[in-house]
Amino acid sequence: MYTTTPLTDNVTPPWTENISSNNSPVCSKNDGFKYPLYSTIFSIVFVVGLITNVVAMYIFTCSLKLRNETTTYMINLVVSDLLFVFTLPLRVFYFINQNWPFGNVLCKLSVSLFYTNMYGSMFFLTCISVDRFLAIVHPFRSRTIRTKRNARIVCIAVWVLVLSGSLPTGFMLNTTSKENNNATATFCFENFSSHQWKSHLSKVVIFIETVGFVIPLLLNVCCSIMVLQTLRRPQTISRGGKLNKTKILRMIIVHLFIFCFCFIPYNVNLVFYALVRTKTLKGCFVESVVRTIYPIALCIAVSNCCFDPIVYYFTSETIQNSIKRKSQSNRGYDVKFSEALQSETSSNLQCSLKNLKAKVFHNESSV
Repeated sequence: MYTTTPLTDNVTPPWTENISSNNSPVCSKNDGFKYPLYSTIFSIVFVVGLITNVVAMYIFTCSLKLRNETTTYMINLVVSDLLFVFTLPLRVFYFINQNWPFGNVLCKLSVSLFYTNMYGSMFFLTCISVDRFLAIVHPFRSRTIRTKRNARIVCIAVWVLVLSGSLPTGFMLNTTSKENNNATATFCFENFSSHQWKSHLSKVVIFIETVGFVIPLLLNVCCSIMVLQTLRRPQTISRGGKLNKTKILRMIIVHLFIFCFCFIPYNVNLVFYALVRTKTLKGCFVESVVRTIYPIALCIAVSNCCFDPIVYYFTSETIQNSIKRKSQSNRGYDVKFSEALQSETSSNLQCSLKNLKAKVFHNESSV
């Protein structure tokens, strides 16, 4: 049976390396580097992403007393990252051993959570960008729009949209087994057939690339350009000051860099990958280039779990103020305690002087 490389991980079993369809040339696939690459990068992403996102969740839920619309989007982004991070140990085990012992359901769920994190992250980052655009470009007219209630509604809509696309695509997968060297190995992430690509997955790629990538990318770029144009106005500079302008510029640069660095390589290569899998693009050289770039682009896309906490810090002034308050809490407590002690000492001294004066006057009157 002809097993193929998946939409998610570009993993091809060794026995399909030189198998092709009847009308296509036989192309050798020298992409065995992807197994150690995946296991190494995914291990790093798991450790760094788990620590940074758990810390971010702690700050959002325990340290921050004042929450706004931006923090609502960030909390949902943290949830999306953590859901995917928790599945990475399973993937690392699979890429090291090239065997999936965790069952068919966990295979489907792992693929679904990859899509959920990928496009959920893009949507929530876009929500943060649009929210900042409204706050800076239309600060007065957007007061009725930028509310916590509307932010929650937007987050629910994003989850419904992302899950409605990721769950059906992920649950189309099934694990496959193959006896090799007198042992039966079970494979995950690698059994989308050419028929599925032509009949279903090519349409899925068009949809997710348009709705999940192109539209969020345009929104992020347009919002950033309009914010920059607003900051160039003299009245904005005089009103906000140089410090606020610097913070906003830094926020936009970090936000756009992470969005473009993590998501553009994977999504651009995904288009060419779909063209190769549907035999729209033919030729061994093209297929070799696409299959070589795909694992690298995928690892970069997965690393967004580690970069998202950077967005949290540079975007939310509330988080920065909270961190500063935490670091200064001990010094502030000592200062307040000394002031209170001085106040109490002064008060006691004043009371003692009043009592002494009263006694002096009482003695004088009795003489």
